Amino acid sequence: MTWLITGGAGYIGAHVARAMTDAGERVLALDDLSAGVPARLPDGVALVHGSSLDGELLKRLFAEHAVTGVVHLAARKQVAESVAQPTRYYRENVGGLGTLLQAVAEAGIRRFVFSSSAAVYGNPDVDLITEDTPCAPVNPYGETKLAGEWLVRAAGQAHGISTACLRYFNVAGAAAPELADTGVFNIVPMVFDRLTRDEAPRIFGDDYPTPDGTCVRDYIHVADLAEAHLAAARRITGRSGDLTVNIGRGEGVSVRELIDVIGEVTGDARPAVVEGRRPGDAPRAVASAARAAEELGWSARRGVREMVESAWRGWQLHHDR
Repeated sequence: MTWLITGGAGYIGAHVARAMTDAGERVLALDDLSAGVPARLPDGVALVHGSSLDGELLKRLFAEHAVTGVVHLAARKQVAESVAQPTRYYRENVGGLGTLLQAVAEAGIRRFVFSSSAAVYGNPDVDLITEDTPCAPVNPYGETKLAGEWLVRAAGQAHGISTACLRYFNVAGAAAPELADTGVFNIVPMVFDRLTRDEAPRIFGDDYPTPDGTCVRDYIHVADLAEAHLAAARRITGRSGDLTVNIGRGEGVSVRELIDVIGEVTGDARPAVVEGRRPGDAPRAVASAARAAEELGWSARRGVREMVESAWRGWQLHHDR
């Protein structure tokens, strides 16, 4: 088998490529390099510079490399940007997926893993979010991921494609320093960035109905996430139907608790500055991980401290302090 990973040179994509190649799978990466870094890819993984919006390129790749499965990670993923540029998000996230699925169907490919998000749920008022929790996204990014799931399932049913939609919770950490997240969009690198600039971390709201007043989230190590993709790819091989699973640890960590761990790891434990709430932040968003364990035989193995320590090593590699 040969798996095409779209967005394969990205932060998550490179981890998935490494996990799959380490497990003996043949992998090809497609990336437009808007956020991808070619050096992240394992030796032996070819990189094609291009977009999932390019149907003709996809047809050539599928034929030339005898692709038998696709892991689709390429997408725009910043919530604030999606609010400011909704048409771009629908064009790239949904339109690009449609182009890709059409090429997949025409090539006779029968395995498809889709990178979805906990953003499809919106802000449910539940202790643990299960896959049966109603989906009610509150921003265009989440809407495009939910629409993407609908499209993946519909194409799977129409064309006999076995599919898996993986709903990620909050991703952090690095399997190796060179694979670390170089963007400053998620909470761990955002705090690192503040400390590097000799500024205090920020907490947006400390009056939520949670034990310490700050938002509670489910953090998943990116290496665990990559292993979940491998498990999903193998789960759908030789089987029909569709699968939707949460990818999280099933454990909540508050923003204040996370910042405390970051302070311990970095040696910079200055007090955080509390600012006003951000619109749309849910008090609590923690996954039920039961279905992933049952359906994929997978569960997260790495804890929050390991996420922070590995991310910090990567940050130090890529940023002078």
